[in-house]
Amino acid sequence: MNDKPNDKRSHPSMASIDDTTLTHESWKIFQIMAEFVEGFERLAHIRPAVSIFGSSRFGPDNPHYRLAEEIGRALSDAGFSVVSGGGPGIMEAANKGAFAGNSPSVGLNIQLPHEQIANEYQNISLTFRHFFSRKVMFVKYAAAYVVLPGGFGTLDELAEILTLVQTGKSRRIPIILVHAPFWQGLLDWFRQTLVPAGTVSARDLELLLTLDKPQEVVDAIFSFYEDRQIKPSPEEQRILLEL
Repeated sequence: MNDKPNDKRSHPSMASIDDTTLTHESWKIFQIMAEFVEGFERLAHIRPAVSIFGSSRFGPDNPHYRLAEEIGRALSDAGFSVVSGGGPGIMEAANKGAFAGNSPSVGLNIQLPHEQIANEYQNISLTFRHFFSRKVMFVKYAAAYVVLPGGFGTLDELAEILTLVQTGKSRRIPIILVHAPFWQGLLDWFRQTLVPAGTVSARDLELLLTLDKPQEVVDAIFSFYEDRQIKPSPEEQRILLEL
């Protein structure tokens, strides 16, 4: 019988990483740091800001595009910087509306395998390689999230902010779904499946508000901040530092 002790080093999962790969991954940290530093420096003065999300696939002739443009303009004229993902579709529409208004239009662009083309309506434009550092910028400076119809990326951003607020890793802000017919099926599933299963509470659904018109969006944000400061408190600043 062979009593040779088990040598974990011989296990395939414990195979050594070659020096070139390890060095590349270590230096990657500095690239990530650079994205955060540039983001913090470029966006430090954009508050109050609203982050807007939606599909990149809607063209200017689409009603959702036109609605996003109207919302971007209304928010900009009301004194909010408008932050989008910087690409086409809803992102372009939101930036276009804000660009024509009184406040900064901000694009947080992302490098993708199929190149995302930055839209031309950006007063402040940043480009990220990493989704996670870009996501921090969307959350860190947002006084509200406005979510129009979209696909997986839009749902990802919606789930992200819901999770952060629900778990106390971000401050409570308005999370507004625009165009009720599009979102109704998802909201019904939340209520009829997630709540009975106990995976979320009925109270968690109070984090969401569904509206349809640009002025309703602006009014809802102002209403939310009637009895609280739109600027993060010292405690909220501490929370945002730990995103």
